[in-house]
Amino acid sequence: MSPQRRSALVSVAAAATLVVLKLSVGLATHSLGLVSEAAHSGTDFVAALLTYFAVRVAARPADVTHQFGHGKAEHLSALAEAGFLSLVSVFISVRAIERLAGATHGTVHATWYAFAVLGFVIAIDVSRTLVSWRTSRRYESAALASNALHFGSDLAGSIAVLAGLVFAYYGHPNGDPIAALFVGVLVLVAAARLIKRNVDVLMDRAPVEAEAAAVAAIGELSPAVELRRLRMRQAGGKQFADVVIGISPGAAVGQGHAAADAVEAAVERALPNADVVVHVEPIEDAGLRERAHAAAIGVPRVREVHNLALVDVDGRKELSLHVKLPGELSLHEAHDVAEQLEAAICATVPEIAGVQTHLEPLAETAEAREVEADGAAVVRRVVREETGAEPRELRFLRTEAGLVAFLTLGIDGTSRLDEAHARASEIEERIRRERPDIADVIVHTEP
Repeated sequence: MSPQRRSALVSVAAAATLVVLKLSVGLATHSLGLVSEAAHSGTDFVAALLTYFAVRVAARPADVTHQFGHGKAEHLSALAEAGFLSLVSVFISVRAIERLAGATHGTVHATWYAFAVLGFVIAIDVSRTLVSWRTSRRYESAALASNALHFGSDLAGSIAVLAGLVFAYYGHPNGDPIAALFVGVLVLVAAARLIKRNVDVLMDRAPVEAEAAAVAAIGELSPAVELRRLRMRQAGGKQFADVVIGISPGAAVGQGHAAADAVEAAVERALPNADVVVHVEPIEDAGLRERAHAAAIGVPRVREVHNLALVDVDGRKELSLHVKLPGELSLHEAHDVAEQLEAAICATVPEIAGVQTHLEPLAETAEAREVEADGAAVVRRVVREETGAEPRELRFLRTEAGLVAFLTLGIDGTSRLDEAHARASEIEERIRRERPDIADVIVHTEP
């Protein structure tokens, strides 16, 4: 017999013994407090039986029809116990209020054997509370934890009843119904706590502390593993975690499996006895842009695509991009091309839920001629001040849009691309400020 079942069986025997003792002595002494405690123990007796059978059910392994196991049987048992406790608390409270208001009368006989029975009851309450609590902590059993909580409330109720009998013995008869009312309120509070705790589990409410521990454990892994989703629930003292991670799309199958194993091991270290399922997805943002760009370029009459930007809107990925089309197209024709482009991107890249296009004209050819410009000295001076060296090449073209300067800069080959681009942009801006007659500046950088 398992320790959980043994603990539950001991609780059944103890509850039955207490019911007989409290009820018999309560009837003999006319003590409402003892009768109330007998009713309380009667519910514990029924609850202990439910717990005993629930632990047997919960211990069964997962099967075809219960693939996550039978752990929730414990929480169903605890809810049934809470229902019994609520009914008893109402009964006890009503009877106590009737006696305090004078609607009913009773003379309490505080005999020596009543005190002896209460001492014995208190000793049993202490022992079974400790046994159930230690066993529930060791095996993380919700049903046994609820038993320990209610055995503790029984202990408090028994002490209250003892105090009521003492007052009755010294000529204060209201002490007994006051003690009974105290027991009723105690039972109602315990029932409310039980109901909330077990309804949360049965409704799969996320365990906040366990979830935080799992997130922290995954966060300590390699930065190449991206946590995309974590869903958790609990049943029968066991945590269930559903994890979605993202890894590099270039990773091999074995690497993805190794990442999933690492996540599973990290969560199990943080939450022993957890059941972890890990789903691996590729981190595809860069790949999405490339696939979208290829799909857009494949649409007839699309000449150029640039400024692709992916955004996440309420969990959906949307793409915005600039599209250059032949300038001679009518707006109606350009709109048709844009719709074809959007449909092509959504069909090729189903991860993208929406596409926004900005249409621009592109001239097929333009007349231009190379010229000598008197602004060459200014351009060379700006390049020397910014880079410390002469431009490797400098040309000027006269186009329909105006004068265009083409220059080539030599940049340290170890420089980052974004740094080189920033340097080129600064030079372009300075040339435009100092020579506003230059319509455009095209800077090419090379190592």
